[in-house]
Amino acid sequence: MTQIDVRMVDYRNAAQAAALVDLLDGYARDPAGGGTPLDAAVLQGLPEALAARPQAFSVVAYEGEQPVGLINCIEGFSTFACKPLVNVHDVVVLASHRGQRVAQKMFALVEQEARNRGACKLTLEVLSGNAPALRSYEREGFAGYQLDPAFGHALFLHKKL
Repeated sequence: MTQIDVRMVDYRNAAQAAALVDLLDGYARDPAGGGTPLDAAVLQGLPEALAARPQAFSVVAYEGEQPVGLINCIEGFSTFACKPLVNVHDVVVLASHRGQRVAQKMFALVEQEARNRGACKLTLEVLSGNAPALRSYEREGFAGYQLDPAFGHALFLHKKL
């Protein structure tokens, strides 16, 4: 395995912004990401929109100068802890680099940034059928949670607007 370098993304850097958009679009086109390319407006506007949000940060993994992985994060807030939390919103690793612990290297930088922000936890969602991703996240210490066993495990829900 060659050397993988992970870096925080500067959304205003054209090359880094292009890497972010290309990786995310590739993931969106994959069946695990929905199988549909990102809309042209998203491709064009995403870096600027993220740059305008101080609660957002991203990490890209490079093999040499080739971008091979991406994690997008958005800071939220835990009312129970009265501290920030960081939601890992997108995790992308090129098919050619899966199984090489690229995500592990990106998560190390994500966790470092979350700690720097004073976050109390990292959160993420994963599709139940994505066993390789689930195993990767469990290796990184992620687990399902519950507050009281009588109420069951937490579920992720959404409502499109």
